Amino acid sequence: MLGQLRRKFVLITVALTGLVLVCVLGSTLLTAYNTQRDLIDESLERAINDDLDHLPELGSMRNHGGGDGQNKGGHLLALAVDVSEDGMVIRTGRSPLAINSSVLAEVVHEALESSDESGSIADLHVAWRRAYRYESEGVEPLFDDDADDEDYFGVYEQESYLRVAIVDTTAADSAFSDQLRNDAIIVVVALAALFGISWLLSSWALAPVEKAWEDQRRFIADASHELKTPLSVIIANTDILKNDDSLGKDAMRWVNSTADEAAHMRSLVNDLLELARADEGSSSGVMRREDVDLSDVVDSATLEFDAIAFERSCLIESTIEPGIHVQGDPEWLERLAKILIDNACKYAEPGSTISVRLARSQGHETLSVNNQGPVIEPEDLDHLFDRFYRSDKARNRETGGFGLGLAIAKGIAEAHGGKIAATSTKEAGTTFTVTL
Repeated sequence: MLGQLRRKFVLITVALTGLVLVCVLGSTLLTAYNTQRDLIDESLERAINDDLDHLPELGSMRNHGGGDGQNKGGHLLALAVDVSEDGMVIRTGRSPLAINSSVLAEVVHEALESSDESGSIADLHVAWRRAYRYESEGVEPLFDDDADDEDYFGVYEQESYLRVAIVDTTAADSAFSDQLRNDAIIVVVALAALFGISWLLSSWALAPVEKAWEDQRRFIADASHELKTPLSVIIANTDILKNDDSLGKDAMRWVNSTADEAAHMRSLVNDLLELARADEGSSSGVMRREDVDLSDVVDSATLEFDAIAFERSCLIESTIEPGIHVQGDPEWLERLAKILIDNACKYAEPGSTISVRLARSQGHETLSVNNQGPVIEPEDLDHLFDRFYRSDKARNRETGGFGLGLAIAKGIAEAHGGKIAATSTKEAGTTFTVTL
């Protein structure tokens, strides 16, 4: 139990810290991404609105209050071209920035075919924006610098055309990728370090709990051992008195009552001892670890309760897959099976069938015991395996026991690295399932 508590403590600590760390780094990453997008959009807008021959001036991005309203915080490498309706580049500027012809062709094609006014091509690391122009402009020839102006204007003058601005986003994409990778590394390293620190600190934090748990377990075991001797004496003395014919009926009635209570107390002490042993096995490992034929163990336990079930006019139906082996303590596993079958026999409706099933599924061994009896309320299901808890508050000693049997069964299951659970409905009955 303490091991599970320690793991939960570490898991919760790492999960909460990791969530905060991811949120913080994620917000910075989102801020960086939005800043880069704004910078790209600003550069595209400038390229669209500026003259094709405009050359960016070093230091101009610092003039946040410029009269033209364009220098708001910097720019990326950008250029613009004018394109005809059929996709032919009809104008370009004198900017020293060059672009690969195949890249230009793909960007122009994308701009003409897209239904959006802007976009990007991730594998080329470029972003684009388009805008339609309707005024006529005189520009320099694109390919022939020796052509005279008269011939040029007569050929290229248009009343409407498409201007496409292109920005190289290689630096921005690379910076974002680097930040993403660095943030991922930070998260992994931080969580690994936090896990190690939390695991070490958890031992210190749980030390008082572990001590209290150990003291409680030792007290139960020691007290139970100390009670066994006086109980044995009491039972022996009452047995002697039962055989004394000189006692009258009234005196014998008190002797029988004392003997019943002593037997009742001895049963309780034995259960407490088993509970203490189960706790010890759960915290320090199974007492014995050997190959156990679980099929034989469950089959033998089932046969022992045939007579008890018959007395209640019930039938035990077993479906046990042969050859199921586990590593564990055979005595404890037999005790586990008997607790569940005994519990099912006690609360089965007369004339009903008790089902015992053992099977292997997905690498686990599953033992389930089902009976048709009183439905256990959902609020009681969560406490069935608590010590001294009984869902039926009115049941007597003969059927009710002490409320320790299922707690012992849980301890045995956990000592073998397994778990136990219960379900109860009117249609399906009550089922206890142990998974090893």
